[in-house]
Amino acid sequence: TDQFCLPREFFAGKRILDLGCGPRGSLEWATEAAWRVGLDPLVDRYRDLGIDEHAMEYCAAPAENIPFADESFDVVSSLNSLDHVDDLPSTLSEITRVLAPGGSFLVEVEFGHRPTDTEPVEIPRDLAESLQPAFRIHLQHRFAVPAGRIHSAYVEAVPYQAGKRFNPGVMIAHLVKQ
Repeated sequence: TDQFCLPREFFAGKRILDLGCGPRGSLEWATEAAWRVGLDPLVDRYRDLGIDEHAMEYCAAPAENIPFADESFDVVSSLNSLDHVDDLPSTLSEITRVLAPGGSFLVEVEFGHRPTDTEPVEIPRDLAESLQPAFRIHLQHRFAVPAGRIHSAYVEAVPYQAGKRFNPGVMIAHLVKQ
Protein backbone atom coordinates (compact mmCIF):
# COMPACT_ATOMS: atom_id res chain seq x y z
CA THR A 1 0.00 0.00 0.00
CA ASP A 2 2.95 2.33 0.57
CA GLN A 3 3.75 2.97 -3.10
CA PHE A 4 0.17 4.20 -3.60
CA CYS A 5 0.27 6.40 -0.47
CA LEU A 6 -2.70 4.52 0.96
CA PRO A 7 -3.12 3.43 4.57
CA ARG A 8 -4.36 -0.12 5.15
CA GLU A 9 -7.61 1.38 6.46
CA PHE A 10 -8.38 2.51 2.91
CA PHE A 11 -9.19 -1.12 2.05
CA ALA A 12 -11.58 -1.71 4.99
CA GLY A 13 -14.98 -2.90 3.81
CA LYS A 14 -13.92 -2.85 0.16
CA ARG A 15 -14.21 -5.53 -2.52
CA ILE A 16 -10.73 -6.08 -3.99
CA LEU A 17 -9.67 -7.84 -7.18
CA ASP A 18 -5.96 -8.51 -7.82
CA LEU A 19 -5.18 -9.23 -11.49
CA GLY A 20 -2.35 -11.67 -12.14
CA CYS A 21 -2.20 -12.48 -8.44
CA GLY A 22 0.18 -15.44 -8.62
CA PRO A 23 0.28 -18.21 -5.99
CA ARG A 24 1.47 -16.33 -2.89
CA GLY A 25 -1.73 -15.05 -1.28
CA SER A 26 -1.37 -11.52 -2.60
CA LEU A 27 -4.38 -10.19 -0.67
CA GLU A 28 -4.01 -11.99 2.65
CA TRP A 29 -2.78 -8.76 4.23
CA ALA A 30 -6.14 -7.01 3.51
CA THR A 31 -7.90 -8.53 6.52
CA GLU A 32 -10.43 -5.69 6.82
CA ALA A 33 -11.62 -5.98 3.20
CA ALA A 34 -15.15 -7.22 2.55
CA TRP A 35 -14.05 -9.53 -0.30
CA ARG A 36 -10.62 -10.48 -1.63
CA VAL A 37 -10.26 -12.17 -5.02
CA GLY A 38 -7.11 -13.04 -6.93
CA LEU A 39 -7.56 -13.53 -10.68
CA ASP A 40 -5.00 -15.50 -12.65
CA PRO A 41 -5.29 -17.87 -15.63
CA LEU A 42 -2.88 -20.27 -13.85
CA VAL A 43 -4.93 -20.71 -10.65
CA ASP A 44 -5.56 -24.42 -11.31
CA ARG A 45 -1.79 -24.98 -11.43
CA TYR A 46 -1.38 -23.08 -8.16
CA ARG A 47 -3.65 -25.45 -6.21
CA ASP A 48 -0.73 -27.87 -5.75
CA LEU A 49 1.19 -25.01 -4.14
CA GLY A 50 -1.37 -24.65 -1.31
CA ILE A 51 -3.39 -21.62 -2.38
CA ASP A 52 -6.57 -23.09 -0.89
CA GLU A 53 -5.11 -22.34 2.55
CA HIS A 54 -4.92 -18.60 1.84
CA ALA A 55 -7.47 -16.20 3.35
CA MET A 56 -8.73 -15.06 -0.06
CA GLU A 57 -10.55 -16.46 -3.06
CA TYR A 58 -8.89 -17.39 -6.33
CA CYS A 59 -10.48 -17.27 -9.76
CA ALA A 60 -8.98 -19.03 -12.79
CA ALA A 61 -9.58 -16.64 -15.69
CA PRO A 62 -7.72 -14.32 -18.03
CA ALA A 63 -7.83 -10.58 -17.43
CA GLU A 64 -9.36 -10.14 -20.88
CA ASN A 65 -12.53 -11.94 -19.72
CA ILE A 66 -13.17 -11.29 -16.01
CA PRO A 67 -16.08 -13.50 -14.89
CA PHE A 68 -17.71 -11.01 -12.53
CA ALA A 69 -20.66 -8.68 -12.95
CA ASP A 70 -20.33 -5.00 -13.81
CA GLU A 71 -19.20 -2.80 -10.89
CA SER A 72 -18.36 -5.82 -8.66
CA PHE A 73 -15.21 -4.32 -7.12
CA ASP A 74 -14.18 -1.16 -5.28
CA VAL A 75 -10.47 -1.73 -5.92
CA VAL A 76 -8.70 -3.48 -8.79
CA SER A 77 -4.96 -3.93 -8.47
CA SER A 78 -2.48 -4.98 -11.11
CA LEU A 79 1.05 -5.31 -9.79
CA ASN A 80 3.48 -6.17 -12.57
CA SER A 81 0.83 -8.04 -14.54
CA LEU A 82 -0.52 -5.80 -17.33
CA ASP A 83 2.41 -6.55 -19.62
CA HIS A 84 1.70 -10.29 -19.22
CA VAL A 85 -1.79 -10.18 -20.78
CA ASP A 86 -2.49 -11.08 -24.39
CA ASP A 87 -4.76 -8.14 -25.20
CA LEU A 88 -4.23 -4.87 -23.31
CA PRO A 89 -7.28 -2.98 -24.69
CA SER A 90 -9.60 -5.87 -23.72
CA THR A 91 -8.03 -6.09 -20.28
CA LEU A 92 -8.42 -2.36 -19.65
CA SER A 93 -12.03 -2.55 -20.83
CA GLU A 94 -12.72 -5.38 -18.39
CA ILE A 95 -11.08 -3.51 -15.50
CA THR A 96 -13.27 -0.50 -16.26
CA ARG A 97 -16.37 -2.71 -16.44
CA VAL A 98 -15.89 -4.54 -13.12
CA LEU A 99 -14.78 -1.45 -11.16
CA ALA A 100 -17.51 0.52 -9.42
CA PRO A 101 -17.78 4.29 -10.02
CA GLY A 102 -15.38 6.05 -7.67
CA GLY A 103 -13.38 2.83 -7.40
CA SER A 104 -9.60 2.69 -7.46
CA PHE A 105 -7.40 1.06 -10.08
CA LEU A 106 -3.96 0.53 -8.56
CA VAL A 107 -1.33 -0.28 -11.15
CA GLU A 108 2.39 -0.95 -11.03
CA VAL A 109 3.78 -1.88 -14.42
CA GLU A 110 7.00 -1.86 -16.37
CA PHE A 111 6.70 0.14 -19.57
CA GLY A 112 8.95 0.68 -22.53
CA HIS A 113 10.50 -2.79 -22.65
CA ARG A 114 10.68 -5.02 -25.70
CA PRO A 115 7.87 -7.61 -25.81
CA THR A 116 8.88 -11.15 -24.84
CA ASP A 117 7.11 -14.52 -24.79
CA THR A 118 6.02 -13.99 -21.17
CA GLU A 119 5.50 -10.21 -21.42
CA PRO A 120 3.99 -9.86 -24.91
CA VAL A 121 2.50 -6.40 -24.43
CA GLU A 122 4.43 -3.18 -24.83
CA ILE A 123 2.95 -0.84 -22.23
CA PRO A 124 2.95 2.80 -23.36
CA ARG A 125 4.65 5.38 -21.14
CA ASP A 126 1.41 7.41 -21.13
CA LEU A 127 -0.86 4.52 -20.08
CA ALA A 128 -2.48 6.45 -17.22
CA GLU A 129 -3.18 9.49 -19.40
CA SER A 130 -4.67 7.25 -22.11
CA LEU A 131 -7.33 6.04 -19.65
CA GLN A 132 -8.81 9.52 -19.24
CA PRO A 133 -11.66 10.51 -19.15
CA ALA A 134 -12.88 7.12 -17.84
CA PHE A 135 -10.35 7.51 -15.01
CA ARG A 136 -8.95 10.45 -13.08
CA ILE A 137 -5.27 10.24 -12.17
CA HIS A 138 -5.06 10.51 -8.39
CA LEU A 139 -1.35 9.65 -8.14
CA GLN A 140 1.30 8.75 -10.68
CA HIS A 141 5.06 8.18 -10.49
CA ARG A 142 7.53 6.97 -13.09
CA PHE A 143 10.87 5.52 -12.06
CA ALA A 144 13.89 4.03 -13.78
CA VAL A 145 14.20 0.25 -13.45
CA PRO A 146 17.30 -0.44 -11.33
CA ALA A 147 19.09 -3.39 -12.98
CA GLY A 148 15.83 -5.15 -13.91
CA ARG A 149 14.40 -5.10 -10.37
CA ILE A 150 10.91 -3.80 -11.04
CA HIS A 151 9.66 -3.77 -7.45
CA SER A 152 12.83 -1.97 -6.28
CA ALA A 153 12.04 1.01 -8.51
CA TYR A 154 9.73 2.59 -5.91
CA VAL A 155 12.20 2.07 -3.06
CA GLU A 156 15.21 3.38 -4.97
CA ALA A 157 13.14 6.19 -6.57
CA VAL A 158 15.48 6.91 -9.45
CA PRO A 159 13.60 9.35 -11.68
CA TYR A 160 12.68 8.06 -15.13
CA GLN A 161 14.36 9.80 -18.04
CA ALA A 162 12.42 9.55 -21.29
CA GLY A 163 14.54 8.56 -24.24
CA LYS A 164 14.52 6.09 -27.06
CA ARG A 165 11.54 3.80 -27.68
CA PHE A 166 12.78 0.80 -25.69
CA ASN A 167 13.72 2.62 -22.50
CA PRO A 168 12.23 0.63 -19.58
CA GLY A 169 10.66 2.34 -16.62
CA VAL A 170 8.11 1.57 -13.93
CA MET A 171 4.84 3.43 -13.53
CA ILE A 172 2.96 3.41 -10.26
CA ALA A 173 -0.49 4.94 -10.47
CA HIS A 174 -3.68 5.24 -8.48
CA LEU A 175 -6.51 5.92 -10.90
CA VAL A 176 -10.10 6.63 -9.84
CA LYS A 177 -12.98 5.58 -12.06
CA GLN A 178 -15.22 8.51 -13.00
